[in-house]
Amino acid sequence: MIELPESAVFAKQLTETIKGKKISKVVAGKSPHGFAFFCGDPQGYDALLSAKTVGETKAYGGHFEIEIEDCRLDFNDGINLRFLQPGEKEPAKHQLYILFDDGSALVAKVQMYGAMSAFRAGENQNPYYLVAREKVSPLEEAFDVDYFRQLLAEVDQKKTSAKAFLATQQRIPGVGNGVAQDILWTARIHPKKKLADFTGQEIAELYMAVKNILADMAEKGGRDTEKDLFGNPGGYQTVMSKNNKEMICPACGGAIKKEAYLGGNIYYCPVCQAL
Repeated sequence: MIELPESAVFAKQLTETIKGKKISKVVAGKSPHGFAFFCGDPQGYDALLSAKTVGETKAYGGHFEIEIEDCRLDFNDGINLRFLQPGEKEPAKHQLYILFDDGSALVAKVQMYGAMSAFRAGENQNPYYLVAREKVSPLEEAFDVDYFRQLLAEVDQKKTSAKAFLATQQRIPGVGNGVAQDILWTARIHPKKKLADFTGQEIAELYMAVKNILADMAEKGGRDTEKDLFGNPGGYQTVMSKNNKEMICPACGGAIKKEAYLGGNIYYCPVCQAL
């Protein structure tokens, strides 16, 4: 699932790879998928985007958006996007295929659920998209201690857990269940711990973990649980994820626990992240 580090990586790679290319054909919705979401009628994407030149790609939270003259093409959630070199065959199944005039292409497939939204600039009123664009990213300097404390002050701290604070309600767009695991482990905070029980030191540790871990993930090409534009896994080795095959905490050597919580699995070390 694309989260903030991966959107930053895709934005950088797409700008470097397809900026300046002209679109010659767009095929949207070829392979029906119950959880593939489009903005408007996907059959109109070809008329909307063809013959236009690609500009920069920018990341907003867990979204990355390609500028295409007066239009935009936004991706988020479970999109598997790959760049195809000239001559590479179009896959038999896909949810979006964009052919450029030099023969190269982009192909998108949906894993679980995901959105591919083509629209004229300024016309996308999806609330999740708008929040992702409006809120401050942890990768920006403006996401400072005062901003973080403001986010904390806006929730019911007696009822809100550490995971709920980080990964729900779009408080920090692009931070979901996936990246939250290593953030909380780094801060040595249990995912179920209520914010009202945090010490001042834990608040400081959580803030620094949010800033540092997300920056590290983005700088290393995303997490090793996800793949980039060229099908390569990210260089950041996750500690609290399915990729930790031994399920051993590298800090204390104890066994990592996995359990369901708030609509997803959480990974934590009972020793380092005592509740």
